[in-house]
Amino acid sequence: MSVLDKIKKANDIKRLDKSEYPVLAQEIRDFLLEHVSETGGHLASNLGAVELTMALHLVLNFPVDKLIWDVGHQSYTHKILTGRKDEFENLRKFGGLSGFPKREESNCDCFDTGHSSTSISAALGFAEAKEIRGTDESVVAVIGDGALSGGLAYEALNNMARLKSSMVVVLNDNEMSISENVGGISQYLNNIRSGQEYNDFKHGVEEKVLRIPFVGYEIATSLKKTKDSIKHLLVPGMFFEDMGITYIGPIDGHDIQKMVNNLVAAIELNRPVVLHVQTVKGKGYRHAERHPSYFHGVGPFDLETGKEKQKKEKATYTDVFARKMLSLAKRDQKLIAITAAMADGTGLKRFKNEYPERFFDVGIAEQHAVTFAAGLAAAGMTPVVAIYSSFLQRAYDQILHDVCNQNLHVIFAIDRSGLVGADGSTHQGIFDISYLTEIPNLVLISPKNRYELEQAMDFAYHYKGPVAIRYPRGTACEEWKDQQQAMVLGKSEIIRQGEEIAILAVGNMMEEAVKTCRILEEHGKNPTLVNVRFVKPMDVELILELSRRNSLICTMEENVYQGGFGQSVAAYLKQQNVEADVLPIAIEDQFVQHGDVPTLRKMLGIDGEHVAEVIMERFN
Repeated sequence: MSVLDKIKKANDIKRLDKSEYPVLAQEIRDFLLEHVSETGGHLASNLGAVELTMALHLVLNFPVDKLIWDVGHQSYTHKILTGRKDEFENLRKFGGLSGFPKREESNCDCFDTGHSSTSISAALGFAEAKEIRGTDESVVAVIGDGALSGGLAYEALNNMARLKSSMVVVLNDNEMSISENVGGISQYLNNIRSGQEYNDFKHGVEEKVLRIPFVGYEIATSLKKTKDSIKHLLVPGMFFEDMGITYIGPIDGHDIQKMVNNLVAAIELNRPVVLHVQTVKGKGYRHAERHPSYFHGVGPFDLETGKEKQKKEKATYTDVFARKMLSLAKRDQKLIAITAAMADGTGLKRFKNEYPERFFDVGIAEQHAVTFAAGLAAAGMTPVVAIYSSFLQRAYDQILHDVCNQNLHVIFAIDRSGLVGADGSTHQGIFDISYLTEIPNLVLISPKNRYELEQAMDFAYHYKGPVAIRYPRGTACEEWKDQQQAMVLGKSEIIRQGEEIAILAVGNMMEEAVKTCRILEEHGKNPTLVNVRFVKPMDVELILELSRRNSLICTMEENVYQGGFGQSVAAYLKQQNVEADVLPIAIEDQFVQHGDVPTLRKMLGIDGEHVAEVIMERFN
């Protein structure tokens, strides 16, 4: 029996002999490589956190003690050690194991995560609840050094110092987020890493002083009172200690016993503690160690070569955006590219290489990214902010107050709009239409194909106000190339003229709308198909005209119904006292779990076949 096979449920790891720890670590890595190479998933972050997670499980008692992961994509080992090993065959598949912590999945997952910089705030909630109840469970948050670039983490640290009991923040420092870390906190941690001699000096002095006969203890006590002065001389900033939080580290995050000893010591201090742990992202797999960004989130790949099994043959929307950015930057030196720790994911890496002085990666700080862009726009630049749809939610206030309230020329390139699939509820971009269309001055475009994305970028570049362009993950549609009409503010595009039924499709839902039209044609119907293009402002003239000429108007969008395009169309027609049968096809009031996009569309009832059935029922 392998050592891994001895782990059936939470806390089983405590029954192992210490000599089995290295064997278990290797078996977990082998297991992760075997399964993630088949299913895809977050690999490098999990390989780097194996020993760290083992140490946490050796010290903590689950589910009584509380472990909160930041983001949570590094929790695969935690899932294995809590009895979910056999579920990895369906990792990130519809109905299968989530790639993130899920409370509904296990009572050892005490908090759902998926976005960055949240763990300390959540853990502080658990710690304060513990103090109110008078219980003594341990509370530990694990946060990466990249996540410390997010402002929410500092708000939590500021309040953490007020705790009267134990709470431990494990700072998992691998010198990476998804992209290379940036900014002052990264430099600060670099200084700590290079300042290891301080810890050696401190411990050496204390040991020698304590050996002095008769007066050693008194001198040591006096030295402890002046330790802040010594630290300020030898360690830059002493950021955590200055906030009233005890700092321990840095220590080797791949040394299990050293990790265990320091975790126990940190908990027993019975105060807020930051335990600084150094790990190697991608540890144990040479391809992931060399290319941690590539293996952060990866599809199925060949273990020997590290290359993805499904080669990308056609350009993605991200590729199209990236090339268009280079084209625009070539002719205008005022064009600026901004991203939040996603240079690779948003396609801006080439822009960074060719125009480094006009590229800004602000770290995991979406709010700052947007207000920074507002400042640039007010100063006469043309900033393009490229952020995933679900992450842009975090900067809603800045979009509203700092950009749109001033009607500034900021372009928002919203990648991963709509259903994104395997990453699940925290990453689905199904709310952007709702949270953006309610903001005055903002123009929202949803292109139907790659050519229209390029058109939208040109339109946004020349438009003198805020413009948001939403586009999905995956291969860029190349259909309707010969049907590209000039892009005019607030005007939709009629793809085909018909009668009785008008279908208005938003962005990538055109592909499902086309399926619907084909099925309806087979049943003797001749629907009109409209490419919405401008979600805001709506083409109200066309909507009124269609409502007069058709007995049914069907809107199709990959967004929630509340605040969506379909609801807006229905509300407008009612406001105009137009009696019209509006069928809004959208996502019902829910969070959408993980699964591939076609499966999710079918489950949600927004696929072409289901829409055709619903329409035919209206005419029966």
